[in-house]
Amino acid sequence: MAEPDEVLRVAGLRKRFVTRRDLLGRPSRHIDAVDGVDLDVRAGETVALVGESGSGKSTTARLVARLLDPDAGTVTVCGTDWTALRGRALRARRRDLQMVFQDPYASLDPTKMVVHLVGEPLAVHAGLRGRELDARVADLLERVGLPARHLHRYPHEFSGGQRQRIAIARALAAEPRVVVADEAVSALDVSTRAQVLNLLQDLRRDRGLAFLFITHDLGVVRQIADRVVVMHRGRVVESGPADRVLGAPADPYTRALLAAVPDITRARGRAAGRSPSEELPS
Repeated sequence: MAEPDEVLRVAGLRKRFVTRRDLLGRPSRHIDAVDGVDLDVRAGETVALVGESGSGKSTTARLVARLLDPDAGTVTVCGTDWTALRGRALRARRRDLQMVFQDPYASLDPTKMVVHLVGEPLAVHAGLRGRELDARVADLLERVGLPARHLHRYPHEFSGGQRQRIAIARALAAEPRVVVADEAVSALDVSTRAQVLNLLQDLRRDRGLAFLFITHDLGVVRQIADRVVVMHRGRVVESGPADRVLGAPADPYTRALLAAVPDITRARGRAAGRSPSEELPS
């Protein structure tokens, strides 16, 4: 049973990718990228989904956003089972959940002006056109700290941080209840990263947005997360309040993940360049 303020529930999510086929084209080898993942996000909450590269967290994000179809499990957004939706029915519900991608240089169509990039959800879902569309996009840009005069500029005219703000404005245009941010600040420099994180925190406070924040950066997790879900080899190995998971982790993989964070104040006795998985007992 969903909690009253729950905007996202993921249950038993699975995704298998075939990595090799035999001479007859039949699958002969596969990888379980996501293997029975459960998680939930409540209104106004930030849940961080963490793990090293290859843990399955970005695949989970794409399954949640229905950019990939799961092999099993359910994704429930605002009480609606998205895994049961197809075509027009799914498009009609997409405004409830929006996604911000990692690379602000690749996620924006270079041939479109900002007014069209940000305004597309408004045109599709609200039927806005002309001056009314321009006014709404200008307001969205100002909400993310960009002047309205940028309406008719192209993505290549902006810095990485500004492009990510445009991507966030586009996500907000649909007035979603939950935003999935997949490594949304990892391509940014330190100062710009801090500005974007502060922006996301303000949006959560002012608009009651919920965030599923996918990241490998535990410094970011400490700054923004209410709860943490830790993934390893496609499975959730630990979850709970951020203070507890980061301060007193119960799972060996979580402890190894935390130990892998650089700390110049003390020696950790680790060989340079080893991953958290390599630190686990065999």
